[in-house]
Amino acid sequence: MKILALDSSGLVASVAVVEDETLIGEYSVNYKKTHSQTLLPMLDTLAKMIDLDLQTIDAIAVAEGPGSFTGLRIGSATAKGLGFALKKPLIGIPTVDGLAYQLAGSKNLVCPIMDARRQQTYTGVYRFLNQSEMEILLPQCAIGIDELVEKLNAMGQAVTFLGDGVPVFKEYLKENLTVEYDFASPHQSRQSAGAVAALAMQYMADGKTVDAADFRPVYLRLSQAERERLEAEKRAEAEKRAAGEQ
Repeated sequence: MKILALDSSGLVASVAVVEDETLIGEYSVNYKKTHSQTLLPMLDTLAKMIDLDLQTIDAIAVAEGPGSFTGLRIGSATAKGLGFALKKPLIGIPTVDGLAYQLAGSKNLVCPIMDARRQQTYTGVYRFLNQSEMEILLPQCAIGIDELVEKLNAMGQAVTFLGDGVPVFKEYLKENLTVEYDFASPHQSRQSAGAVAALAMQYMADGKTVDAADFRPVYLRLSQAERERLEAEKRAEAEKRAAGEQ
């Protein structure tokens, strides 16, 4: 079984190919260029380096969200386009689950935190039963960092954090956690298409695939533009009611 994986849900753009239990190749870039500039060239370079015939892959895995709205749309469009062109199924991997799988085998609870702005985080809580089996204690969600800390303190177990939210929320965590904690090393702390591909192998074995036409990203929250539009509509409605009462 051979799976091509893409992850452009955060700051990192990452492409990987896994065959059975072997990571054949992975190409990740954490730089200021947009994913629309990098993802396909990265795939092309990786395919050439490992002599990959795209027709030989069995499925295309993609980090389905949450994350950067633009990044998710780019990853989704790329995966869907490949799925249509190659006539291959897609496997959507929850972004936070894929992040957690970076620490497969951890003895601590694993808690990815992605910065969702406004003191909010995309997060989840996971426990590994062995080197590959992951139990989801808190499914990925968008919650305040204060609520997350309350949940972790209530669980009463040591936890390891990773993700782009670590530098944003580190001081808050240090000041408010009552459980033991630590932070993943830099090479394990960001999105990895290799982890997405490894988790996708399990999804594939369980038959969790979708047609390219049916795949949709998972945003969890409205985009900033949509939130601003709704807030503007609420203000306009409030002003209209106030004017009518005068």
